[in-house]
Order: sequence, then C-alpha cells, then structure tokens
Amino acid sequence: MMSAGPIIFDRALLRDRRRRAAAQGPATFLLDHVAHDLGDRLSGVLRHFDVAVDLGTPGDQVRSAVIGSGKAGTLIAADSLADKLPFNIALKIAADEEALPFCDASLDLVVSALALHMVNDLPGTLVQIRRALKPDGLFLAALLGGDTLTELRQAFAEAETETEGGISPRVAPFPDLRDLGALLQRAGFALPVTDVERLTVRYASVFALLRDLRRMGATNALAERRRVPLRRKTLMRMAEIYAERFADGDGRLRATFEIIWLSGWAPDESQQKPLAPGSAKLRLADALGTKEIPAGEKAGR
Repeated sequence: MMSAGPIIFDRALLRDRRRRAAAQGPATFLLDHVAHDLGDRLSGVLRHFDVAVDLGTPGDQVRSAVIGSGKAGTLIAADSLADKLPFNIALKIAADEEALPFCDASLDLVVSALALHMVNDLPGTLVQIRRALKPDGLFLAALLGGDTLTELRQAFAEAETETEGGISPRVAPFPDLRDLGALLQRAGFALPVTDVERLTVRYASVFALLRDLRRMGATNALAERRRVPLRRKTLMRMAEIYAERFADGDGRLRATFEIIWLSGWAPDESQQKPLAPGSAKLRLADALGTKEIPAGEKAGR
C-alpha cells in the first residue's frame, strides 16, 4: 500500500539518481562503514534467522555482512532496482520500501542500510516491516539522521538568502533520533532500541563532497525542489561560505554524517517483559541498606 500522506521525496527521481551513481562508479565509504557495523551487531545476536530480507540497501555490502555473520539462511534482496543488483548470493525481488510484497509473519529478519530515511511514509513502512516479521523476528536498520550534511545545509541557506532573496529545499529533512524511537513503538515493535553515531568526513573542497553525493545517488530528490538549474553565483557563494565556516586548520572541509541505528523485535510471548507494579520481592531501601522515608516527609540532618 503506497502512502496517502505528503510526498516529500520524488521516488522515481531517486531511482534514476541511483542508476546514474551505479553507472558512474558509486562512492561506498559510508555504506562500507555501516555494513561492517551491522555485521558486528548481528553477530552479537544469539540466534539464527531462517529467512532474511535486505530492504532497499543501495549496494552489496550489507548482504555480504549478513552472509558473513553466519546468522541467516535464505537471504532475499528486496529493491526497486532489483534488475541492477549484481549480487549472486541473495535471491532478488523487485519491491519498493513503501509497498512490501511479503505476507504477514513470513520473515525472521529484516535489515536495511541508508535507505529508509528516503521513504515518504516511514511510519507506514515500519508497520509493514513489523507485520512481515514472524513472532520474535528482528528488524535492524541504519538511517541518516537530522544532523547529516548540516554544514552544506547552512552554507546553501545563507548563500541563497544573499544571492536570491530566499531559500529553496536542497538537503533532505532527515529524521530525528527521538522521533524514530517513538515510531518504533507506534509500529508495534517490542524491545525497541535506537542509538546514534556521528562521522566527520573531510574534503579538499565542497565540490569533492558534491561529487561524492552524486556517486551515492544522494543529490536533491525532494519533491519541492526548485526546477531551475542552480545559479553559478549561488553555488560559488555557497562554496565560499562553507570554506569560511567549516574548514579545519589545514584547509580541509568537514562534512557530518549522522547514522541512526534502529532495532526492534516482533512481539512474542517468550520475550522478557517488565514486572508488574508492586510485584517486587525486595524493597529498594533494603537493597541500598538505608531507611525508607514516606512521601511528604523530610530526611533528618
């Protein structure tokens, strides 16, 4: 089921940008880093997953990490560009992250890297993932978070304000850590966990950063983007502002990538549950070796 909510991203354009990046030779340093981390996280899970899906990841790295972890049996690569996937270990299925083709309770593991922050209906996608998981199935994903490319966002905003008298949307509104934790709960995941990692990548110039973004398929795919070419005057002023505000002592420029990790389990009776209020067999005061003070009383000095 496709989203009936607001359209933030031009998904067709995003697919075209990914095709172009693959043809040019993709920049994979960020995906390499995330895939290595995902493999480590998965290796720490003390169980085996019979049927696993890699959802929308724009490369082979995560699938290699899943295979390398030894935690999965059958691995399915679900991607809107399935015909372009070169990986020959996983099964391939054409699927959009916003309209999953899987039956309820049919999967044991769903992983995804650097893809789900570009869906229009992330709450709906999370609900679909949770429904597709078998009881006690695991969801593990990495998304780009709200501080990603904050330097580029600020430099573009200031340059456009100076040269064009206004701001147009150029950098995606990536999700916030607290919002994602709440979305996991709303989608019905048990034991939801979120954490964040911030990477700083340094570039010789802002144009080198823009080249990497093109080779990631990560240039502007916002539905509300301006449909006219970027003015050279605005671009050059943006480059000046970026160099003035975000350069290190050696002249190299900083670019922030915030990676938010999500994990959650499909509910199952076997999972650990919090104790009911009043069910404790030991008082906190006894455990601490102190005197319990009733509410409203003040401790003596």
